[in-house]
Amino acid sequence: MGRVGVYGVSIFYILSGLTLYYVYHSKMIPSKVDVLEFLKKRAFRIFPLLWLAIISSILISGKWPGFLNLLLNLSGIFGFVKWDGYLTTGAWSIGNELVFYIFFIIFIFCIKKSTALFISLSIVVFLVYVFFAFNLLSPQILLIKQWRDYVNPLNQVFLFLGGVLIGYIFHKKNINRYVVFLILLVGVFIFIFYPSQKYAISIVTGWPRLVFTISCFMICFSFYKMDIKPPSFINNPLMFLGEISYSLYLLHPIVYDLVGMILAYLSKNSLKFPTFFQVIISFILSLVVSYFSYNYYEKYFMKLVKPKNEILRIT
Repeated sequence: MGRVGVYGVSIFYILSGLTLYYVYHSKMIPSKVDVLEFLKKRAFRIFPLLWLAIISSILISGKWPGFLNLLLNLSGIFGFVKWDGYLTTGAWSIGNELVFYIFFIIFIFCIKKSTALFISLSIVVFLVYVFFAFNLLSPQILLIKQWRDYVNPLNQVFLFLGGVLIGYIFHKKNINRYVVFLILLVGVFIFIFYPSQKYAISIVTGWPRLVFTISCFMICFSFYKMDIKPPSFINNPLMFLGEISYSLYLLHPIVYDLVGMILAYLSKNSLKFPTFFQVIISFILSLVVSYFSYNYYEKYFMKLVKPKNEILRIT
């Protein structure tokens, strides 16, 4: 589960790069109009919920973060200049993602203008990734003490690029379903059974960093090229979780804290709850809150920048 906690975000980065390539590779030149349209859509998708999560976290904590810190977080600039200065749990990855959008424009430009330039840039990004894994981050020091270096977007952008590369290389290629399934099994096997030390830092440094990265690429690639549609009782819940995933990611820590505060208050009045009760209630409420957030809050802002035909598809 510790590996899932660490590399779940990595898989999110890979899927983000892959999805953006899938959507934009054929319709983005990129021209000035393309870039502005892309950034506008991304802003309307990311910021409304991020603002909600930031303000909620501040209200729950009761601590004023300072005007500059608040401005950096609300504007998203923290991802570029103070990536460890996020004000709500998990927002460091959203700050990274905002940086990746700028990289994505550069990647698409290189793909469209010069394959050699794109390959060269990909090699540079990979070498930076290796530098962090083998030099900048030390396996002898706890991850929490190296958190600023770990969440540096330059340490994560290769994962996003990996998703772009999967789309770039395999977009029009048909792969035998049995080969795809085998790659998935091998990727999952590596992820589960590759030996590592006790602490989280051991899986994000050195060779384990590269091994786990490859396993994540294999897993994402497999689901991308898998042409098997699961039955509706599996497919529909997965689609539901996919739609609310952004809300679920940012809001579940807030829901957890609120439930904890309520249970702590009730406990003072002689009502005792088992320790796992907070987790169960938070899990259920997070799904409910995320559903309403996506359908009645996030969709509203998404529609503001969608053409009519896309709005019909969303609704």
